[in-house]
Formats: sequence, structure tokens, C-alpha cells
Amino acid sequence: MRLTWHTTELELAEPLRISRSVMARRDAVWVAIEHGGLTGWGEVVSSDFLGLPTARILRHLTTARAAVEHLPDPETAWGEHMAGSPAGLPKLPAGVLAGLEAALLDLVGKRAGRPAHQLLGTHTAPTAPTTRTIGITAPVAAAAQAARLSMSGFTALKVKAGSPDPAEDLARVAAVRDGAPEASLLLDPNGAWTERQALDLLPRFADLGVTAVEQPIAPGSPDSLARVAKESPVPVIADEDAVSYEDAVALAGLVHGVNVKLAKCGGVRAALRIHEALRGSGTDLMLGCLTASSLGIAPAVHLADRARWVDLDGHLLLADDPWNGIGGTDGTVRAADRAGLGVRRTHMAVVR
Repeated sequence: MRLTWHTTELELAEPLRISRSVMARRDAVWVAIEHGGLTGWGEVVSSDFLGLPTARILRHLTTARAAVEHLPDPETAWGEHMAGSPAGLPKLPAGVLAGLEAALLDLVGKRAGRPAHQLLGTHTAPTAPTTRTIGITAPVAAAAQAARLSMSGFTALKVKAGSPDPAEDLARVAAVRDGAPEASLLLDPNGAWTERQALDLLPRFADLGVTAVEQPIAPGSPDSLARVAKESPVPVIADEDAVSYEDAVALAGLVHGVNVKLAKCGGVRAALRIHEALRGSGTDLMLGCLTASSLGIAPAVHLADRARWVDLDGHLLLADDPWNGIGGTDGTVRAADRAGLGVRRTHMAVVR
């Protein structure tokens, strides 16, 4: 097998403001594994929050190249890929491992003529409504965006919160509710509140129609998050506190959901382990993502039937998605029935 990669820049249609940062663009590294005349593709996106700048991604891919190229064939590599890492690979950051795994899954599916979801145990291509994110912005702009998204078919919206003045967040959510009165609303402060603030504010947001909240308090205090979940009038979903399999297992039964992002946990196999570990615990799965192209989002779409909440809109935030094949512009993501991940390049993006 042959491993290569290319780096490109993904630009957002408009900057996305959340409680801790503003993002307008990020790098994506497209990973290609070639064997027998076919190529499997995966994507690793840079993330300052996850400690994964582009230079570190490239260093780890360079380190992994020899191990990947000495694996005998894609099917053996996939079959031996247990508990998060193909046999023989060095220890890799979760995001890099997820990208390599995606390329391997794509290649094995193409060689078998089967879509990825079938290799992962689901016969019918998963289809699921996805939330669409509205960043921290003025209420008038948020209402207009919510109305447009509702008219396009979105039935669930995720509203970012965590402004210095909580009144601004309340006004934004009220405006979104006015703009899209039928939509289900998910609130995401990205850990901006204290435990006391969360307990005081969540009933007020529930009165505005919020149906769930993602990581209301700063990560690092799972006991505090569990107390908030116990008292909250809406389900509490851990995100920044649920990075790894071990994190998710520790929170099982203490929160209502965990947000599994493949770039956090290490790929589809790790996500499936988390799903199995949560079964019967009272804690449900949310599938989330980083801002990425359709190539980067596709592996999670093939798992969408396992999740109670689906938040796979990263490709919809881009000014120009260089891949397609998972839908989403009408509020629904769909795993393709084509072999592998089922995505295709739409144009030749500038790579370096």
C-alpha cells in the first residue's frame, strides 16, 4: 500500500463565533491510501483546541508512512484494526488516526464494492436530520438565518451561547425561536458557564424552547457536570468532557448524552465501541463533527443510525465544499450507497 497526502485550506462562508474563539478557515489534510489501482481517501482537519496544528498532522503522517506501507493489504489491515489502531501503526493523535482509518475504510469498501455502512454493520444507508449551527451573532441576524434554514428544510438548529452577558444569549435564542418556531433547538455554550450559572439559566432557556444543552460548564469537572444534568430541565450532553472512550464510559448514566466526534475519539471503530458501552446506561449518543469537507464528515454519516442527536453540518459551513455525496443542504444527511465512503471530488481544490 502507498500513503500520500495533500494539504488545502477550507474557508467558511462566514466566520463562526463561539464562546472561546472565532474561526474563518482551517487547514485540511487529505490522506490517500493506494493499493491495486484503487485509492481510499480520508481527511484530517487542523484544530488548535485539540492541539492538532497542521505541522503536527504532517509529522505524524510522515512517522506513520512506513508502517502503513508495510501492511500486507487493506483487508488484513482493516480486519486487524481493533480498539482504535491498525496493527503495526505507531501511537497517533485521535484526529490523524481517524483520517487514516477513514481512508482505509474507503479503500476496503471500494475493493469489495460495498458502502462503508455495510462494512460497519448497517445494511440500509443511514439517513438522519442534522442540526445546523447558528453562531454567536446579533438577534436580528440569528432570526433571519433561522428563518432561511427552516425554509430550506432544517428541523433542528444548534444555537451557540456563552456571551459575557447571558441576556445576549437569551435574546438570540428567542430570536431563533421567532424565526423558526417549529424547529427543535439545541443550545451550546461550549463550556462557558459555571455550575451555578448553568442551574440558573437552563430553566430560562427551556422556557424559550431549548430541548437539549451541550457542555454547559467548563470541562474538567465531570462531577459538576453530572450535578447540572441531574437538575437540568433539558437533557445535558457532554462534549469537551467526553473526548475518549474512557471519558464516555466514566460519564455513562451521569449525563443524558455524549457528543462523539471521530476526530476526538479516533475514528469509526472507537465510536462504535462508545456506542456499545453506553447501551442501556441511560446516556445516548450524539454524533458531532469539526468544520470539515464532506470527505471529513462522511464516516460519521455512515454511523448516523446509532445516534439520538445528529450534528453533522461541518461541510455546510464552508464557502466551497470540494467534495460531495452526503447531502445536508435540505436538513438531512444521507450515507451514499456507492462503494466506500461514497464521496466524490467536486473540483480541483488548491493543494500544497
